[in-house]
Amino acid sequence: MSDLPRKAITRTAKLAALPLGFAGRATWGLGKRIGGRPAEIVAREVQQRTAEQMFKVLGELKGGAMKLGQAMSVFESALPEEIARPYRAALTKLQEAAPPMPTRTVHTALEQRLGPEWRELFSEFDDKPAAAASIGQVHRAVWHDGRTVAVKVQYPGAGEALLSDLNQLSRFARVLGPLVPGLDIKPLIAELRDRVSEELDYELEAEAQRIHAEEYADDPDVLVPRVVHQSDQVLITEWMEGIPLSEVIADGTPEQRDRAGQLLARFLFSGAHRTGLLHADPHPGNFRLLTCDAPEGPAEKWKLGVLDFGSMDRLPGGLPEPVGIALRMALEGDAQGVYELMRGEGFVKPTIELDPDALLDFLLPMLEPAQVDEFTFDRRWLRRQAARVADRRSPVYELGNQLNLPPSYLLIHRVCLSTIGVLCQLGAEVRLRNELEDWVPGFAERYEDEADGAQEAPEAETEAEADGTEEADGAAAEAVETVEVVETVKAVKKAPEKTAEASA
Repeated sequence: MSDLPRKAITRTAKLAALPLGFAGRATWGLGKRIGGRPAEIVAREVQQRTAEQMFKVLGELKGGAMKLGQAMSVFESALPEEIARPYRAALTKLQEAAPPMPTRTVHTALEQRLGPEWRELFSEFDDKPAAAASIGQVHRAVWHDGRTVAVKVQYPGAGEALLSDLNQLSRFARVLGPLVPGLDIKPLIAELRDRVSEELDYELEAEAQRIHAEEYADDPDVLVPRVVHQSDQVLITEWMEGIPLSEVIADGTPEQRDRAGQLLARFLFSGAHRTGLLHADPHPGNFRLLTCDAPEGPAEKWKLGVLDFGSMDRLPGGLPEPVGIALRMALEGDAQGVYELMRGEGFVKPTIELDPDALLDFLLPMLEPAQVDEFTFDRRWLRRQAARVADRRSPVYELGNQLNLPPSYLLIHRVCLSTIGVLCQLGAEVRLRNELEDWVPGFAERYEDEADGAQEAPEAETEAEADGTEEADGAAAEAVETVEVVETVKAVKKAPEKTAEASA
């Protein structure tokens, strides 16, 4: 492909081919069924062919088309294996790369945005892109001070293409929906469309990256490249080596998978707490596993490199406390408490009445990763969850349709689902509950309650002095020891970064 297809008529024609192709394959499938082939097998063949065409078209067009493709690709784990296997490689390619802009287009863009003497800013500049994504591509270069940098150049016409694609895609969202069971495509497209202006604003992206780079500057687990220069539709940051998460998904060792999964979960939950920003584009192309000076291990020395801060959810107070409280109450089996909280937050509309126990039964299977010390995310588990909520004959399906997703939770919900999709692609064993306890307000309240109760323990020492018995002295000593342990636990909970560093 020579350039980003920007003419609306060209892009519309390509996108319109998707539902037309689906209709043609449905007719073909009907013929196969009349010919005696089982309906289930025919339906899966139709789904497979539709998926192959969809990701081919979305990858070629870039813009909003590819943005949707990337957002959907993290849910590949929810597809049946016989359907997912043939185009898994295409999804990985979509996450990591797309056909590049011609060199002349890149040079023209740099001249317009950095000035006619733009080459003097670099000691070296590689015309071959290192990565190409939905609205821009990245070139490796050497800044004039000797630093190796990543130069992200926005595609000319990217804004127009984004809006055109997403408007067109929204018209046949129902056609794409069956490709990923349990995923409602239309709200996903609407949310992507609402955030177009932020995606295109490299100044906002640079500021978000600066905030993260400063906060994680000395972090033992996460590395964020520093911003070197930003000008209009060009963003230059420090270069970061590492193993793309897509490669870890495809060929990673168990140690690499587990470490990458743990750190991805840690970054997801810690980011909002530490920066007031939630990284809202968690597909594998935006992350690297950095083995640094310990390529053979131990895994505790490996870091997660984070890229692309163009899509952010601004959460000044961190993740909403009701999220943590609802999770905790659900795990404790408090069906009525969960129901009342979800109604108060707008997840259950005033006109809807639900059985609290049925609601809890709906939620608990999805919360399984938080019920145990360690949980192995895998495709089979995600497929079971997707099938459970997508089965139109099930009461679970009806209950799910009665729930509402408040606008303030829309992006948080998508980020969590996308992250779970990536963890299942990794097949990672993750201590998710640890991250919830450390970073999600309200989830670890039981520990605070235990600590507050233990503060009263020193009264035993006073009783011991009055009683004067050895048994009372022993009780007092035990009470003091309890307080010390509780204080230590509280200190650890308030300083998870230091804990991670010490364990490493």
